[in-house]
Amino acid sequence: MDIIYPHHSMAEVLTENYHLLPVINRFGIQLGFVDATVEEICQKYEINTDFFLAIINTFHNENYFPEQKMQEFNPLKIVDYLRKTHDYYLTVIIPGMENILEKLIESCSLNCEKMKPIRKFYQKYKEELLAHIQDEEQNVFPYIIDLVRNKKISDGYSIHTFEKEHTNVDMKLNDLTMLFLKYLDPVYDNTLCNEFLITLLRFEKDLKNHARIEDYVLVPAVESIEKKLRK
Repeated sequence: MDIIYPHHSMAEVLTENYHLLPVINRFGIQLGFVDATVEEICQKYEINTDFFLAIINTFHNENYFPEQKMQEFNPLKIVDYLRKTHDYYLTVIIPGMENILEKLIESCSLNCEKMKPIRKFYQKYKEELLAHIQDEEQNVFPYIIDLVRNKKISDGYSIHTFEKEHTNVDMKLNDLTMLFLKYLDPVYDNTLCNEFLITLLRFEKDLKNHARIEDYVLVPAVESIEKKLRK
């Protein structure tokens, strides 16, 4: 299926694309669907079906991105989803990658000098990613929540500040992938290396979708609120 619709079986959706499992987990949805449709599952978990479909189709089909439709949703709903995504990165993805990377380094035999810059690059990337997430959690999201709830613009800050500080951390992740593909000496465990690369590539794709939702949905929606309040 190119596009997921309300009438589709949730079980069939995940059979079609198992990469969507962590995405539905961010909505608090758990397995055991029987024959329930997407719409029925959303009703069971009290999730806005249109919002769920907009998010899940963005991850399912790279050519699908209902920018205008998503901007109609309450920014607080988008912030809630993005926060759950951050939590997934911090508690699942990052610890998982580190665990695999350390095992991979330990598996290295003979000359393992090229593993050292890879570990260093990863640590630097991790620091930048954590700083990016921390900035959003401590500054950007509270600003948006206050703006929407209290209808008041904070002095000296706007969503444009966020745009300027919003680095493309996904690009650095691609650089890490290229380090492995181009410069790694063949003195490693193939299974662990493949596992690490697959995790990196999945994370890179997830981050790109995450950034699209922030840049093309959340930021324009907040800009619109700011403009209305300044009138």
